[in-house]
Amino acid sequence: MMRYVLLSPLGLPCNPPPWGKIPAVDLTAGKIVWESTLGTSEELAPLGMAAHTGLPSFGAPLVTAGGLVFAGALDRYLRAFDAATGRELWQGRLPAAAQATPMTYEWQGRQYVVVAAGGHRDTRSEAADSIVAFRLPHDAESGPSLWSRTIDRPGGRFWFEVVVAIVG
Repeated sequence: MMRYVLLSPLGLPCNPPPWGKIPAVDLTAGKIVWESTLGTSEELAPLGMAAHTGLPSFGAPLVTAGGLVFAGALDRYLRAFDAATGRELWQGRLPAAAQATPMTYEWQGRQYVVVAAGGHRDTRSEAADSIVAFRLPHDAESGPSLWSRTIDRPGGRFWFEVVVAIVG
């Protein structure tokens, strides 16, 4: 069997966006409870602009007992969603796209989420050979750093480079 990802000459999926979604399904009622767009165009768009288009994902999401859903897409971020509402709560930058299902473990009383970030050659995403772990915060810990909230998020690098170009 041969399998190819159908992309336009610009490297974009051929169907209209959103190109990736993550849904929550009520199995008893057989209905979709919520859907959230998964991924941005940051890795595909010129200059790294991050439109909220969604991107395909080949890995399954991870749902935790604490009410979080973790999933990766082709844009090099692992994301956490609220399992009840679908609201995106957090994203962590990866060295390559996470085309794998995340896993979780506990060590010394702390919970970690781990994902393989290897990219995918058929989607033109950069290849890597990385396993990345994120530690979930304690309730008493402050939120994400300024870097994580501004630069290290979809589109942040684009705006950082614009500011540097203007100031520099």
